[in-house]
This record gives sequence, C-alpha cells and structure tokens, in this order.
Amino acid sequence: MSVAVEDQTTATDSERLARAYLLGVAEPPAPHLLEFVGEHGPVAAAGRVQAGDCPEKVLRETAARRESTIAEQDLEEAAKAGARLVVPEDHEWPAWPLLSLAVATGNGVKHVAAPLGLWVRGDVSLAEVADRAVAVVGARMATDYGLHNAVEIGHALAARQVPVFSGAALGIDAAAHRGALSGGGVTVALLGCAVDYAYPAGNSDLLNRIVAEGGAIVSEYAPKTPPARHRFLVRNRLIAGLTDGTVVVEAGIRSGARNTATIAGALGKVVMALPGSVHSGSSAGCHALIRDCKATLVTSVDEVLETVGRFGTAAPAAEPNRRPTDNLGPEAARVYDALLPRAGRAPEEVAESAGVPVSRVRALLPALEIDGFAVRGETGWRQIVRTAIR
Repeated sequence: MSVAVEDQTTATDSERLARAYLLGVAEPPAPHLLEFVGEHGPVAAAGRVQAGDCPEKVLRETAARRESTIAEQDLEEAAKAGARLVVPEDHEWPAWPLLSLAVATGNGVKHVAAPLGLWVRGDVSLAEVADRAVAVVGARMATDYGLHNAVEIGHALAARQVPVFSGAALGIDAAAHRGALSGGGVTVALLGCAVDYAYPAGNSDLLNRIVAEGGAIVSEYAPKTPPARHRFLVRNRLIAGLTDGTVVVEAGIRSGARNTATIAGALGKVVMALPGSVHSGSSAGCHALIRDCKATLVTSVDEVLETVGRFGTAAPAAEPNRRPTDNLGPEAARVYDALLPRAGRAPEEVAESAGVPVSRVRALLPALEIDGFAVRGETGWRQIVRTAIR
C-alpha cells in the first residue's frame, strides 16, 4: 500500500510554508481561519493574518500567535524527525474523507472544522491509506476482554487489507494498532501532540514500529507541541473523519472513545460497538450507544465490514442443527411427542396425550414407523429417538 509520496507532491514551497504558519497560529479547529484561507488562498491569507488585516472572528482565533515566525523552523524540525507537512494542495491530501468535516461544519455542527494541514511521519500516502479505513477505539483502562477483542479486530481487518486507525493511547487503541501490525497490515495513529513527541511514553516503541512497518503517525500540531487534554478531544474528529466507520470496543460512560463515536455519528459515518458484560463499567458506554440507537452492535470483523458497507459482506451465519422431526407435520409431531422411548402405548393413550383423534393417530403411526420415528412392539407403539442433523 505504500506510495512514493515525493512523486505526488504538488504544493509550492510558499504554500507549504504558509500552511505551516497558519497551522501554528491558531489552536485547531479554527473554522473562521479555515474559511478565510479558502477565500484567499494560503499565501495571501498568511500574509494578511500576520499583518492583522483580517475579519474580527479570524483575529480572535489567531490573536495569541499571529506574530509567530517559527514556520520554517517547524518544517526543519519535522524533516529531522522524518516527518512532512501534508497540505490540501498535495495529491496525498485525503480530501474525500475530510469532506465530511466540511459538510458537518456547514450544517452547524460545532468543533469539527477540517484541518489546515497535517504533519505526517511515515512513508505511506495519507490519501490512499484513508481511502478505505476503519477506526478501532476504546478505553485506556481496558479489561482483558477488551484488549483481546481489540487485537483480534485489528488483526482481522489488517488481514483483509483494511487500514486500522486509532489514537495510540494505552489500552484499546494500542491493542488495535498491535493487532493490525501482527496481521501484516497498515495502521495509522492520530495524536493529540506533535508527531515527534512520544506520548504516552510507554507506547514509544509502538509508534516507532508503526512507522517502520509501513504505517503513519499523524497530527495537526507542529513539532515539539506537547500533549494536552483538549488536544486529544480535538484529535478525535480526525479519527472519525478519516475513516469509513468507527468501532468502539470498550468505553465507559464518560470516555474519549465515546466522544469519537459521537463525532463519527455527527459526520454521517458508521458507528459500531461491541457488547460486553452487563456488570462491566468498561462496556457501559458501548451499551449506551447501542441502547440509544447511536451504534450498531457488532461481534465479529465480518459484521464490521458488512456494517461499513464498502468492504464486503459478512459470511453467512451457520445454520443451527436441524432435528429429524422438523419435517413432520403438526399432528404427526404431536403424535411422535406422545410416544415413549422405553414403554409401548396404545393408540388410544397416544390420542389422549397428543390431543389428536384416535382415527387420525391410527393412520399416522404406521407412517411414523415407515420413516423410522416409531416402532410397534408387543406392549404397543414406542418412540425411536433420532439424533440431530448437521
């Protein structure tokens, strides 16, 4: 799936530098700045923002940092870390997936504006990897049940050549990434800090492995930007926006994963949730999503792919074992049930027990004998027990 990104770059140096400045000058999402850039282009917009020549709403979004002069330094720091700035002027910009953010913003959904650019560490083409991806998210304080399922889902999606996106947090996110890597697939981590910032520290090796094995680390935040709680909530809209569907493996009632699912729903994306024990607080958020009809219950990767819709259909469910008596008519079944396997019964006894007229019982018993369901002995008619048919 890896693509030579350098062959696809179309942004000019001035456009990329302007975007680097604009990304750093306002804390995302910045809908008014985004609209201003759309009207004037990145280079002109950057010049006007730096000069303070822009609408009041844009001035408010950029007031704290508009005099910043470190855009070139950010690009240099990114290059040192093996990262690059991907902008809407590039071929690898994931325009189609991110369109959902623009549409939702136009429909009045708050805090989901599209990014002005994305810092990417990893050689994979962002547009290609986001073309048919699924997000797998969940609680940091995950149970063994949740961790097992996250690994299984990540592995199975990777085996189907479906990229796995998540947030690289401890718990479910990290398990999903590891599952995808073990399945030989591509996985992408969206961060609430810079791509050169190993957070959480315990996942440093995992982040390096994601990049080394053909995946990517992605963020809106310039190099050296530290993590912050609000940045992870902002990041969640990118996890939802860049994927076709979001699977919540485990989530408490108050959970960042549930926040991602809510955003995905607001963007018109598919939301799915795994059920857990009714006694598990770690699954309470999943159950609430399902109960409130905000998520589809899924129990397997086949169901995930079928629910998302673009990747195939679920394997047909195995048929339950059939009983030999399933083909008997209603009266014949009642007569059969009225027989005993170890003691003979007279037709009159069978008729009374089954509630079927004795004349009808006398006609049905020989037929049951022919089909191997009954046998006539010295003490009367007995039932022949038949095993289930697979």
